[in-house]
Amino acid sequence: AGKYKRTVTPTKKVTKEDIKKSTEDINEIFNLFKSFVASQRPQLDIENVATGDTWFGEDALARGLCDELATADDVLLDFVDKGYDLYEVAYDPTPVGAGAFSLPRSSSADKAGMNGWRGVLKSMVRGVVSDVKEEIVSELSSSMNEMNSVERRYMMKDDSADRIKVQE
Repeated sequence: AGKYKRTVTPTKKVTKEDIKKSTEDINEIFNLFKSFVASQRPQLDIENVATGDTWFGEDALARGLCDELATADDVLLDFVDKGYDLYEVAYDPTPVGAGAFSLPRSSSADKAGMNGWRGVLKSMVRGVVSDVKEEIVSELSSSMNEMNSVERRYMMKDDSADRIKVQE
């Protein structure tokens, strides 16, 4: 709710007022970011580096945006040298249960274009629909085999003749 709930959205025509509000919001976020960086690196001339440019490696080091250049392995080995325990954590989804609720392994999910939770959800829904369809078809075909064509088309099977006995 509110006047600025949806300023820039594909469902409506963007006005000058929408652009102005979005620009104000972006500038506010940028100022908050600059304030945070300046508080963490007081030696940094924030106005000199907060220009929207991107600096890598030696350029970032020269401008005071990082303390040193190192590979991830160098950083981890430094922690080990300082006496920290180093653990490797790997996530590999394994199938849980069977049938519809089996989660695809990451490699097969990537090949199928099913990255992320949406792909897993789509896969699960397809599996459930497939399982339900198979169950219904199986149930219908077993009942159909027990009925003649008239019963199949128009009525339920009447088994009263088997249950009622005539006595004299």
